Amino acid sequence: MMNNDIFPCIWFNQNGSEAAQFYTSIFKNSKITVDSSMVINIEIEGQKLMFLSVGPQFRPNQSFSLMMMCDSHEEVEDYYQKLSAGGKIMMALDTYPWSEKYAWVEDLYGISWQLYYNAEKAEQKFSPVMMFTGNNAGKCREAIGFYTDIFPNSKVESIMDYPEGQGEAAGNIAHSQFLIGNYTMMAMDSSHDHKVQFSEGTSMVLMTNNQEETDFYWNKLTDGGEESMCGWLKDRYGFSWQITPKRLIELTNNGNPELNKKAFDAMLKMKKIIIKDIEDAINS
Repeated sequence: MMNNDIFPCIWFNQNGSEAAQFYTSIFKNSKITVDSSMVINIEIEGQKLMFLSVGPQFRPNQSFSLMMMCDSHEEVEDYYQKLSAGGKIMMALDTYPWSEKYAWVEDLYGISWQLYYNAEKAEQKFSPVMMFTGNNAGKCREAIGFYTDIFPNSKVESIMDYPEGQGEAAGNIAHSQFLIGNYTMMAMDSSHDHKVQFSEGTSMVLMTNNQEETDFYWNKLTDGGEESMCGWLKDRYGFSWQITPKRLIELTNNGNPELNKKAFDAMLKMKKIIIKDIEDAINS
């Protein structure tokens, strides 16, 4: 069963609501489920994608893309035309050794989409793809081991190395698919000079059930990485995660503006989220 406690988040420059309208007008079986001043959630075939609409500090880039699994050639072609309009084409729509119909585009909001025809219906409509490039090139295999060792219900499903003669070091990964907590992720190496690295412009959100889970994932993912603020961290590869207790959502959205503000103000002072301290702030 697909895990909706793990999902991608993309940073927008105050146009997240506009983007949400754009995507839900394109993708079949999609809808906006939350639209506040800062946080917008959409679902595509029941799968969650979160937008933060806050400012120009960060931007998405092609080190993180979304692989859209399409059920027909026509679906690939439709998404290709609509997503590339106003954006740019990284790999033109064509037949490739790995797919009868495939393309890689960056849309007008800077989000990268890999459009892939898959004859067999995938459990997830889309999957995040991490590209290990720059200082991270060649670390994909190591990273897969790091992530699958941390999360329960994890496994490596497939790894395809680059063939010789493609300018990649032996052992670099052309494509991989793995599960973390029953959520499908993909990853690859690229030694080309893309001039991009992982940034806060894209992150993965992990919703936790209690403080014990929050502490566990925080400690594991910051090992070799660094703490940030408000539940954000960077792991040893510079990839951003948001470790978000479900209780935090309840405390900051409880229908009482005064208590919501107390909870939010307490959260803003934290690195790792400590629920008891937020509850104490509300009750003070």
